[in-house]
Amino acid sequence: MPEGKAAFREVLPKQGQLSVEDAPAMVLCKPKVLPLKSVTLEKLEKLQRAAMEAAWAAEGAAEAEGAAPGQP
Repeated sequence: MPEGKAAFREVLPKQGQLSVEDAPAMVLCKPKVLPLKSVTLEKLEKLQRAAMEAAWAAEGAAEAEGAAPGQP
């Protein structure tokens, strides 16, 4: 065979359909790292923590004055 030419000759049908079977393959991508807590949940926890600290501070101030908590 002459060099430079392909070993196989391309054959295309003159009638009918030409079909190409291309099996789709899975493509793997990098996993996405998601936060364990949402930003909204973190804000709510921060507000709750601040409210609890304020309640403890008010309770401590009431005890320091000698009054029982919850009583005027």
